[in-house]
Amino acid sequence: MDKAVEKAIECMWERYNEPLSLAEMASCAGLSRFHFARRFRDETGTTPGRFLAAVRIHRAGLLLRDTAMSVTEVASAVGYGSPGSFTSCFTAGVGLPPGRFRRLPRTGGFEPPGARPAGRTGTGAVAGTIGLPEGRGNARVFLGAFPTPVLRHPPVAWMVVDVPSGRPACYRLADVPEGTWYLHAVGEADGVGPDPSSRRHSLVARNDAVPVSEDAVTSAAVRLHRPRPVDPPVLLALPDLEPPPALTGGGCPVIGSHPKAAV
Repeated sequence: MDKAVEKAIECMWERYNEPLSLAEMASCAGLSRFHFARRFRDETGTTPGRFLAAVRIHRAGLLLRDTAMSVTEVASAVGYGSPGSFTSCFTAGVGLPPGRFRRLPRTGGFEPPGARPAGRTGTGAVAGTIGLPEGRGNARVFLGAFPTPVLRHPPVAWMVVDVPSGRPACYRLADVPEGTWYLHAVGEADGVGPDPSSRRHSLVARNDAVPVSEDAVTSAAVRLHRPRPVDPPVLLALPDLEPPPALTGGGCPVIGSHPKAAV
């Protein structure tokens, strides 16, 4: 990982409640603004400003979930001067307004994506395998196609896949609009041993620039890993990802990039 970018990200997590400018973030990295912005985007896939906004919304979600602070207090605590601006940004990123997010039970909250992007009519599919790191038990994984490198509301298509320990699982994400998308995955995996649920791990993955054409299947392998500092925080309110206690299944069929067979 780029050490200068790592220093800047550490600065964001420490000072997210301050009005950090690009110049201040570049100073944390020990770089000029121009070189910092370029290197940051090369390393993370997004801009410093958007990464910082994601950190703020992520921290806001934790405060809403774990404290009794009012929405106004949370907005101020994460660096927003206006509660209205905070509510708009939170809703756009998470998919729910702050008050409703706070009231969600653990197993609820996710809403299907809205209308397809304007001007896009045809759909295709993305298919492949989802693999886990070594030493992980069964996992439940959310997989979606998004227009941005930050996992935020709304996905253009999504699904939930159960992945067994020790071998990949197949997936087929259907009805993805034509275009080029970011394929994001978020999972919860058990550990291994006598009490696997006591060592549960969060996992993430991102495939950039996944092209989708009408009536075609694009192949994309997804390999999950533990979150790294360069991975922007997840904003979207996700469905329940409780790993299943047992999974069975065989291998995967050969998957290529090809038109769908006519019906």
